[in-house]
Amino acid sequence: MTTPSDFTGTAALLVNSAGQYLLHLRDNRPINDPFTFCLLGGGPKNGESPQETIARELKEETGLVIPDLAPFQIEDSHGRRIHVFVGHFDGDAASIPLTEGILVHWFDYDKLPDLRLARGTQNVIDKHRATLTSPPSGVLALSGNQAMLNVVGAHLYLERDGNVLLGKRSPTAAYAPDTWHTLAGHVEAEAARACMVREAKEEARIILNPADLELAHVVHMREGSSLPRLQLFFRARRWSGEPYLNEPDRCTQWRFWDPDALPSPLVDYTRVAIDGIRAGRLYSEMGWTSS
Repeated sequence: MTTPSDFTGTAALLVNSAGQYLLHLRDNRPINDPFTFCLLGGGPKNGESPQETIARELKEETGLVIPDLAPFQIEDSHGRRIHVFVGHFDGDAASIPLTEGILVHWFDYDKLPDLRLARGTQNVIDKHRATLTSPPSGVLALSGNQAMLNVVGAHLYLERDGNVLLGKRSPTAAYAPDTWHTLAGHVEAEAARACMVREAKEEARIILNPADLELAHVVHMREGSSLPRLQLFFRARRWSGEPYLNEPDRCTQWRFWDPDALPSPLVDYTRVAIDGIRAGRLYSEMGWTSS
């Protein structure tokens, strides 16, 4: 096989039967994106083809031999052309004899926003999810001219004396660091209101009853090449508990804000949702271009 002239690297997108992705935590050597999670892979030696390179890299770094590796796409990263291959593997990540980096681990797709990912990793995985015929948990498949998965998020619109609860995200958060946002999470294998109850308890020790949650606003949004997202905002008619920093690695402060004096920076779609709720609108769109 002729080696592509623009070929400078490879990556392996390994998926198990549960739909999880095997990610590699880089160490602090002088490399691109240290201390981030990425796909396994590396560059060629001695005129290797992309297929030969990825097979060797997997064997050297993990001892893995994946017989069904198939070309998936080519990604541009740090000025390099990365040939991405996809394959199936159901092994135990903890038993892999890793020779480079810190660790490898299986991650659910819905947990990726909580990680510090190397540049391009989320984009590759999003594109893979868009090819699936059966949507995994937390994702809604829509029909149309081109089938595409939509990620579903649940958000809490919690009011006290006319003020709305917002949290300041950690400076190390993968999404919107040091930015104010509502209490929120990705819907997993559960109903959206059940997700809201779970996330409120896990993040802030706020106790909710699903029956006390009503849909207040929906933002259907698209950001760049990432998957579309349905952001559901629920108003709580009743609740108990005081907001508590139960996950300080994700949120560093809870505070009730006057809707006329919201903090900055604030997640853009959160501001759109709050404005929509105050105006009595149920639905907004962001990031879509007309055809």
